[in-house]
Amino acid sequence: MAEKMKAAVFHKFGNLENVTVEEVDIPEAGEGEVLVRVEAAGVNPVDAKIVQGYLKNALPHEFPVVSGWDFAGVVEERGFSARRFEPGDKVYGYARRPVVQWGTFAEHLVIPESYLAHRPGNIPVEQAAGIPLVGLTAYQSLYDAGDIQEEEKVLILGASGGVGSMGIQLAKEQSAYVIGVASEKNHAYMKKLGADEAVDYRGNDVGKAVQEIHKEGVDLIFDCTGGETLQQSLKSLKPEGRLVSIRNRGADLDSNIRHKYVFVEPNSSELQHLRELVESGRIGLPVSEVFELAEVVEALEKVETLHTKGKMVIKM
Repeated sequence: MAEKMKAAVFHKFGNLENVTVEEVDIPEAGEGEVLVRVEAAGVNPVDAKIVQGYLKNALPHEFPVVSGWDFAGVVEERGFSARRFEPGDKVYGYARRPVVQWGTFAEHLVIPESYLAHRPGNIPVEQAAGIPLVGLTAYQSLYDAGDIQEEEKVLILGASGGVGSMGIQLAKEQSAYVIGVASEKNHAYMKKLGADEAVDYRGNDVGKAVQEIHKEGVDLIFDCTGGETLQQSLKSLKPEGRLVSIRNRGADLDSNIRHKYVFVEPNSSELQHLRELVESGRIGLPVSEVFELAEVVEALEKVETLHTKGKMVIKM
């Protein structure tokens, strides 16, 4: 009989209350895979969207689905030909696979070893668990899609959230000038992370506010929020500037805007680079709240608001 584990599972799309903690079989590691004991998992807005079915036409799913996409843990077993890691190695990773089924809100996870990297050794496991999805998203948006350059002016929308927090730090790592957009209560937090200036989206036209500070405009907009804030911000983009969004695919944008949409992908070499940056003290990820697995619905409800600061995680 297969061994059991606790996992946050849903059997149909709909309300977040559909997610319940159940006992399920621990999956077996196949070829090129490892079995990881999950110690903590990051909570992301996309986790709520998946439960609600917003991505059901974009991503194949197989029910029952275990929620969650990033984590930190310890390798327990290796499948055939999996030799990059030894049992006992402390790892972290972004676990989105071609079919959404086995997520990270569980005591164990089977995952291709190619998705993993050794996790930072100088921070608590809760912080390490929160890095993969937001770290890779910011990395691939700013470095790969955005081609950010030294001394460029970068406007980050939603800069106090998990992705935005990493975005500020990665942009400063490239010696860019960073303007963060968030509510006024988060301005000190953003500046502590390295933002040069902060703009309040509440009661402001963000684009006009930025133009008042920098008449020539910004070189790059990194959009983590979409909606009206994004539309307002476009007037502050230089004619030759670039827009990278994780929320807007471009259907309602002027075709003359140099726009790229990013849906983050697993990348172990980029995770390794992020680990090096963390261990050198150049970047970090504040964790705002830690939940137990039994509190998964509360965690999903909070992250869905998009008004959280830093990262929330679930401790197994």
